[in-house]
Amino acid sequence: MKECVQFYINGEWVDPVNPQHLEVINPATEESIAKIAMGNSDDVNKAVAAAKNAFDSFSQTSKEERLSLMGKILEVYQSRYDEIAETISSEMGAPLWLSKAAQAATGAGHFATFMEILKNYDFVEDKGTTRLRKEPIGVCGLITPWNWPINQIACKVAPALAAGCTMVLKPSEVSPLNAILFAEVLDEAGVPAGVFNLVNGDGMSVGEAMSSHPDIDMMSFTGSTRAGIAVAKASADSVKRVAQELGGKSANIILDDADFNKSVSGGVGSVFTNSGQSCNAPTRMLVPADRQDEAVAIAKATAEATVVGNPTDVAPGGMGPVVSEVQFNKIQALIEKGIEEGATLVAGGPGKPEGLNAGYYVKPTVFSDVSNDMTIAREEIFGPVLSILPYKDEDDAISIANDTEYGLSGYVSGSQEKAQKFAEKIRSGNVHVNGAGPDFAAPFGGYKKSGNGREWGELGFEEFLEIKAILGYNAAS
Repeated sequence: MKECVQFYINGEWVDPVNPQHLEVINPATEESIAKIAMGNSDDVNKAVAAAKNAFDSFSQTSKEERLSLMGKILEVYQSRYDEIAETISSEMGAPLWLSKAAQAATGAGHFATFMEILKNYDFVEDKGTTRLRKEPIGVCGLITPWNWPINQIACKVAPALAAGCTMVLKPSEVSPLNAILFAEVLDEAGVPAGVFNLVNGDGMSVGEAMSSHPDIDMMSFTGSTRAGIAVAKASADSVKRVAQELGGKSANIILDDADFNKSVSGGVGSVFTNSGQSCNAPTRMLVPADRQDEAVAIAKATAEATVVGNPTDVAPGGMGPVVSEVQFNKIQALIEKGIEEGATLVAGGPGKPEGLNAGYYVKPTVFSDVSNDMTIAREEIFGPVLSILPYKDEDDAISIANDTEYGLSGYVSGSQEKAQKFAEKIRSGNVHVNGAGPDFAAPFGGYKKSGNGREWGELGFEEFLEIKAILGYNAAS
């Protein structure tokens, strides 16, 4: 069993102030694979002090210096790519094919994208006699989730570094090993002492200490809406900026003129990717009522063809386990709730897939005849569970899509012009038209209880900047 019982603070691996340990469980085997240290407010204080001390010098580095540093980070990251992918797979259950093709790939993708943004970004703009300067916000507290771990770390750390900020990272204690590897990457790349600091721990002990810390200027949080609200409340007394990317219950509208086979099967596959553990998963599929049977048949066939197996050898398109026993039990309870409330079980259902007794494996599950007031249509299940909802007409489709407390993502399939018009009516931070994939340069974030602020792209970069107006800067002499 691997032991990772130190924190990365001020450019060194150091012992916790009051050592407490937690085992990291491989969800495919239910066996312990590592032991990590769990921090407290004293560890946070040390990390924040290091970041605050480093800010004065790092914030004054040139664009060229930060580009060089980020280039070196990317180079070292690529040299440890396979190790990062294998680690993510073992600690959170992503199939190795997905971990290599997407999980680890996003880390490199974000660094490359933010380097390009930094290269072309103008931090100074003159408007008449006033000069506007965009300056690094300061010390940033970063809290990241377990489901796309290195993706969320990179999409926060890369823009923070590019902006000239310093930071303290608290990764999820459920999948922390990739973050420790990431800290090793930054150390090898020569990130100056104190610029990046890592403290493991839970939300109550470390997350709250970060959110309420008077010397942290910004909190960037990704996770559940419940935890995001707690971060915002803890941050309020110090009036720090809070950027949140939270939960979702995204609608996938299949229009009558869509290619049904392609759109329905693609939508089902998108729900099952990463075992349904994606905040932007299209978990509510809206189909014309008179074509629900057609959609159900395609969805059933797609679900039944989805192979569930060990992350190390399941083929592309296949599913691994969900991340933990807690997550498994939550998903099972919600599947049971769907049956209890009268939805039609089309595929999957309660229990583990046949032959998979060890590991937190969930059957790829599809419900039809779902109404938007059912629990499975309202709550974020965060598992491989799709709800198919019939709609009467196009106005009804938009009404159902927007009848949710969330607003992270949306999906529309149909003729391009028609789908574009529908996309404009969906109240969510992202809308994917006709199967469009992710775009590292596009802002990612949500409306309503899906959060505030944006990650990814130039708008995500600007979250880490303050704006200063110097009046009279260009006054005539």
